[in-house]
Amino acid sequence: MITAEKQQVLRWFAEGRKAYKLADFATARDHFAQALTLDPEDGPSQVYHLRCQHYLENPPPEDWDGVFTMKTK
Repeated sequence: MITAEKQQVLRWFAEGRKAYKLADFATARDHFAQALTLDPEDGPSQVYHLRCQHYLENPPPEDWDGVFTMKTK
């Protein structure tokens, strides 16, 4: 059974993914941050939060297809 708190984390994450796919990285980052407030150990939210921060500092090209390409290991 999923707790009510985890359900809310999943909702925040889903909203963050929607914004991320639209390249609305500030909104997406805020949603992932909300998820992390409830569950600081949520791995997917941690990853996407960092990616949003990266894209806010280094915007992707205009034809960005939503794929994050790692440049280093």
